[in-house]
Amino acid sequence: MTVIATAGHVDHGKSSLVRSLTGTDPDRLEEEKRRGLTIDLGFAHTVLPSGTELSFIDVPGHVKFLRNMLAGVGGVSACVFVVAATEGWKPQSEEHLRILELLGISHGIIALTKVDLVDDEWLELAQMEVADHVEGTFLEGAPMVSVSSTSGTGLDAMRRELDALIERSTAAVDRKRPRLWLDRVFAAKGSGTVGTGTLVGGTLQNDQLVSIEPGGHSARVRTIQTAGNTVEQIGAGNRVAVNLAGVDHTDVKRGDAVIEPGRWRLTERFDASLRVLDALDHDVSRRGAYVAYIGAGEHAVKLRVLGVQELGPGTTGAVRLFLPAALPLLPGDRFVLRESGRDETVGGGEVLDIDPVLRASRAAPDRSVERLVRERGWLTVDQIEQLTGEVIDPVIGEWVTTSESLAELGAAIVERVDEAGPAGLDLAAFDERERAVLPTLDAVVVSNGLVQPADAVDPYEDHPALADLLAGGFAPPSLGDVDRNDLRELVRRGHVVQRDGIGFHRDAIDAAAFVAAELLAEHVDGFTVAQFRDATGASRKYALPLVAELDARGVTRRRDDLRIGGPRLPPV
Repeated sequence: MTVIATAGHVDHGKSSLVRSLTGTDPDRLEEEKRRGLTIDLGFAHTVLPSGTELSFIDVPGHVKFLRNMLAGVGGVSACVFVVAATEGWKPQSEEHLRILELLGISHGIIALTKVDLVDDEWLELAQMEVADHVEGTFLEGAPMVSVSSTSGTGLDAMRRELDALIERSTAAVDRKRPRLWLDRVFAAKGSGTVGTGTLVGGTLQNDQLVSIEPGGHSARVRTIQTAGNTVEQIGAGNRVAVNLAGVDHTDVKRGDAVIEPGRWRLTERFDASLRVLDALDHDVSRRGAYVAYIGAGEHAVKLRVLGVQELGPGTTGAVRLFLPAALPLLPGDRFVLRESGRDETVGGGEVLDIDPVLRASRAAPDRSVERLVRERGWLTVDQIEQLTGEVIDPVIGEWVTTSESLAELGAAIVERVDEAGPAGLDLAAFDERERAVLPTLDAVVVSNGLVQPADAVDPYEDHPALADLLAGGFAPPSLGDVDRNDLRELVRRGHVVQRDGIGFHRDAIDAAAFVAAELLAEHVDGFTVAQFRDATGASRKYALPLVAELDARGVTRRRDDLRIGGPRLPPV
């Protein structure tokens, strides 16, 4: 289903047009019907001649209800721009057009309404006036349909143009993570909390656990409706009503987002581009009482201009915005900025970085992953997906980094290992990034849990105790006479394996693993310690610690009095 918003000056016939096209009155409030004025968002749907389902979001045109209009157009990519032929272009027509442009809407139809009330000459003048005002905007060259909701003139042509509009509209990129900005929340009798909105990504399904932000309220999707039908699941780009179990409607409000837990990075500050409107008669600086409209919400924000002190009318620059509560945002999200003190639209733009790390005086944000990695040095692919919504391949291990950072870390590792000398360092002393880099370094080797210089000579390789242990096999001599420091180093380097107070040569453990494999080939249900003792020729004193070591390594597993094969059992 495609979602399209109406826009235009108050009393130019937006709601009447939607009612004529869909058979549904989008003005649902009693006050709206009494005053003949759209106050809040209205919704309706229809099926076009092509069979395509279409939902309308009907927005108020009066300046007093501009915040409601902004709540409705945040999740759509196309519009029907309504101008009454009887009145022509009006101030709110201009403001609505600029808001649509700031939100990145790039496709639309112009509906010239009330044409039954004007003659042909007046209609031609109205068409020329509208064409002049939309010149240089996304509506330049857009189809202009003359319609009358009273007489029905032009309605069939409007339906055909809506079909064509959907064909040429570009669907938003789906990052496969559900986010539903709620533009209406209410309590339904017998159902509990219901929220409606346009699903801008991912899929929602019945019984899915969700989080509602800001606030961190947990809920479960009880039922889903779209276009009046109950469905099991719903995908991106649809108008959705969700019945939320586990949360009271008083804890949820317009502007909140229903998201999948753990899939989003919440942020209270973000860097963004800001295009200042040409018509503004003053510069934009940090001084001012600003309100940002993001998704379906209205948020009081603090603003810091990046790189310069202020932005003049008609210019575009970078800003840092500070939110009162954390939101689930992504680069590419659009917003509109208004100054509440002057009650005017200042401009708008798109989110560039939801987790800025540089000071405002040094920040130069854009949407590139390269800039993100360059500023942070190292990021996992999961972190990048949370910060940008993009899924990319790692450079090394699970990490993405620059070639310079990779070379620097490699050089630092080599220096540390060289300083440690032939003894090397425990592998446990290296973090995850360093462990990912180790296999790429020719100057170091990793063996038996140690990281050593590649040219290092192990001074313990020829220790006299090793020869005695090797000769002893499964019944090694005591290590009581070996220097304690030497013994500790022999164990640390993996030459000696100690288990239950007895030291074995490492080769004896490998040999014992093959004995276990041979026994299991003969005794498929498992072998006893006695059978292992007989197969090795060792006494029970040695057989027990040998079997315990095999259990610890995953070569065997204990099942009652038997040993069965483990995941690391060698082939026979």
